[in-house]
Amino acid sequence: MTETQLTEGTHARLAAELEDLTTRGRVEIARQIEAARMLGDLSENGDYHAAKDAQGKMESRIRQLQAMLADAVIVDAAVGEKGVVNPGVVVEIRYEGDDETERYLVGSIEERREGVAVISPGSPLGKALIGRSPGERVEYEAPSGVLTAEIVSIGA
Repeated sequence: MTETQLTEGTHARLAAELEDLTTRGRVEIARQIEAARMLGDLSENGDYHAAKDAQGKMESRIRQLQAMLADAVIVDAAVGEKGVVNPGVVVEIRYEGDDETERYLVGSIEERREGVAVISPGSPLGKALIGRSPGERVEYEAPSGVLTAEIVSIGA
Protein backbone atom coordinates (compact mmCIF):
# COMPACT_ATOMS: atom_id res chain seq x y z
CA MET A 1 0.00 0.00 0.00
CA THR A 2 1.24 3.53 -0.73
CA GLU A 3 1.62 6.25 1.86
CA THR A 4 -1.16 8.75 2.44
CA GLN A 5 -0.10 12.34 2.92
CA LEU A 6 -2.25 14.13 5.48
CA THR A 7 -2.06 17.46 7.23
CA GLU A 8 -1.74 17.30 11.01
CA GLY A 9 -5.33 18.52 11.47
CA THR A 10 -6.78 15.88 9.16
CA HIS A 11 -4.67 13.15 10.79
CA ALA A 12 -6.00 14.16 14.22
CA ARG A 13 -9.61 14.26 12.91
CA LEU A 14 -9.29 10.78 11.38
CA ALA A 15 -7.65 9.37 14.53
CA ALA A 16 -10.53 10.79 16.60
CA GLU A 17 -13.06 9.29 14.18
CA LEU A 18 -11.34 5.90 14.46
CA GLU A 19 -11.34 6.10 18.26
CA ASP A 20 -15.05 7.00 18.28
CA LEU A 21 -16.00 4.20 15.90
CA THR A 22 -14.03 1.53 17.78
CA THR A 23 -15.49 2.53 21.14
CA ARG A 24 -18.85 4.30 21.13
CA GLY A 25 -19.76 3.19 17.60
CA ARG A 26 -19.27 -0.53 18.24
CA VAL A 27 -21.18 -0.37 21.53
CA GLU A 28 -24.09 1.47 19.89
CA ILE A 29 -24.30 -1.01 16.99
CA ALA A 30 -24.20 -3.94 19.43
CA ARG A 31 -27.14 -2.38 21.32
CA GLN A 32 -29.09 -1.93 18.09
CA ILE A 33 -28.48 -5.54 17.06
CA GLU A 34 -29.49 -6.83 20.50
CA ALA A 35 -32.67 -4.72 20.50
CA ALA A 36 -33.56 -6.01 17.05
CA ARG A 37 -32.98 -9.62 18.12
CA MET A 38 -35.55 -9.13 20.88
CA LEU A 39 -38.18 -8.43 18.21
CA GLY A 40 -38.26 -12.05 17.13
CA ASP A 41 -37.76 -13.90 13.83
CA LEU A 42 -34.45 -12.71 12.36
CA SER A 43 -35.23 -13.86 8.82
CA GLU A 44 -37.91 -11.19 8.42
CA ASN A 45 -36.60 -8.61 10.89
CA GLY A 46 -35.86 -5.36 9.03
CA ASP A 47 -34.38 -3.68 12.11
CA TYR A 48 -31.92 -6.54 12.59
CA HIS A 49 -30.81 -6.52 8.94
CA ALA A 50 -30.45 -2.71 8.97
CA ALA A 51 -28.31 -2.87 12.13
CA LYS A 52 -26.11 -5.64 10.66
CA ASP A 53 -25.71 -3.59 7.47
CA ALA A 54 -24.71 -0.53 9.50
CA GLN A 55 -22.25 -2.70 11.43
CA GLY A 56 -20.64 -3.90 8.19
CA LYS A 57 -20.28 -0.34 6.87
CA MET A 58 -18.81 0.86 10.16
CA GLU A 59 -16.29 -2.01 10.30
CA SER A 60 -15.30 -1.25 6.71
CA ARG A 61 -14.65 2.40 7.62
CA ILE A 62 -12.65 1.27 10.67
CA ARG A 63 -10.41 -0.91 8.46
CA GLN A 64 -10.03 1.93 5.96
CA LEU A 65 -9.01 4.40 8.69
CA GLN A 66 -6.61 1.92 10.30
CA ALA A 67 -4.85 1.28 6.98
CA MET A 68 -4.74 4.97 6.08
CA LEU A 69 -3.38 6.07 9.47
CA ALA A 70 -0.81 3.25 9.55
CA ASP A 71 0.69 4.50 6.27
CA ALA A 72 0.13 8.23 6.89
CA VAL A 73 2.84 10.80 6.44
CA ILE A 74 2.16 14.17 8.07
CA VAL A 75 2.73 17.08 5.69
CA ASP A 76 2.59 20.79 6.37
CA ALA A 77 1.73 22.95 3.39
CA ALA A 78 3.31 25.93 5.17
CA VAL A 79 6.67 24.15 5.47
CA GLY A 80 9.03 23.55 2.59
CA GLU A 81 9.53 25.61 -0.49
CA LYS A 82 7.29 28.64 -0.64
CA GLY A 83 5.66 29.41 -3.94
CA VAL A 84 5.66 25.85 -5.28
CA VAL A 85 2.95 23.23 -5.39
CA ASN A 86 3.24 20.74 -2.51
CA PRO A 87 0.74 18.31 -0.97
CA GLY A 88 -1.75 20.21 1.18
CA VAL A 89 -1.95 23.35 -0.96
CA VAL A 90 -4.74 24.64 -3.16
CA VAL A 91 -3.61 25.32 -6.71
CA GLU A 92 -5.53 27.32 -9.28
CA ILE A 93 -4.93 26.32 -12.91
CA ARG A 94 -6.17 27.38 -16.33
CA TYR A 95 -6.32 24.78 -19.08
CA GLU A 96 -4.96 25.75 -22.49
CA GLY A 97 -7.75 27.25 -24.60
CA ASP A 98 -9.99 27.87 -21.58
CA ASP A 99 -10.73 31.28 -20.04
CA GLU A 100 -11.92 30.00 -16.67
CA THR A 101 -9.73 28.66 -13.89
CA GLU A 102 -10.18 25.58 -11.74
CA ARG A 103 -9.08 25.12 -8.13
CA TYR A 104 -7.74 21.85 -6.74
CA LEU A 105 -6.48 20.75 -3.38
CA VAL A 106 -3.41 18.57 -3.88
CA GLY A 107 -3.70 15.78 -1.32
CA SER A 108 -5.82 12.95 0.04
CA ILE A 109 -9.60 12.88 -0.44
CA GLU A 110 -9.75 13.02 3.36
CA GLU A 111 -8.36 16.57 3.10
CA ARG A 112 -11.37 17.74 1.10
CA ARG A 113 -12.66 21.28 1.61
CA GLU A 114 -15.91 22.94 0.65
CA GLY A 115 -15.92 24.03 -2.99
CA VAL A 116 -12.49 22.65 -3.91
CA ALA A 117 -11.93 19.46 -5.89
CA VAL A 118 -9.18 17.13 -4.65
CA ILE A 119 -6.42 15.64 -6.77
CA SER A 120 -3.95 13.06 -5.53
CA PRO A 121 -0.26 13.97 -5.62
CA GLY A 122 0.23 10.60 -7.32
CA SER A 123 -2.26 11.29 -10.14
CA PRO A 124 -0.94 12.39 -13.54
CA LEU A 125 -2.03 16.00 -12.90
CA GLY A 126 -0.75 15.89 -9.32
CA LYS A 127 2.66 14.61 -10.43
CA ALA A 128 2.87 17.32 -13.10
CA LEU A 129 2.05 20.07 -10.58
CA ILE A 130 4.30 19.06 -7.65
CA GLY A 131 7.29 21.37 -7.35
CA ARG A 132 6.02 23.84 -9.94
CA SER A 133 5.36 27.58 -9.47
CA PRO A 134 2.71 30.06 -10.63
CA GLY A 135 3.19 31.06 -14.26
CA GLU A 136 4.60 27.67 -15.25
CA ARG A 137 2.87 25.41 -17.76
CA VAL A 138 2.48 21.70 -17.13
CA GLU A 139 1.53 18.84 -19.42
CA TYR A 140 0.11 15.51 -18.38
CA GLU A 141 -1.43 12.46 -19.97
CA ALA A 142 -5.21 12.26 -19.52
CA PRO A 143 -7.57 9.61 -20.91
CA SER A 144 -8.53 12.07 -23.67
CA GLY A 145 -4.90 12.81 -24.55
CA VAL A 146 -2.20 15.22 -23.42
CA LEU A 147 -3.53 18.28 -21.59
CA THR A 148 -1.67 21.52 -20.91
CA ALA A 149 -2.45 23.84 -18.03
CA GLU A 150 -0.93 27.00 -16.57
CA ILE A 151 -0.54 27.40 -12.81
CA VAL A 152 -2.31 30.65 -11.96
CA SER A 153 -1.83 30.73 -8.18
CA ILE A 154 -1.01 28.67 -5.12
CA GLY A 155 -2.65 29.05 -1.72
CA ALA A 156 -3.25 27.19 1.51
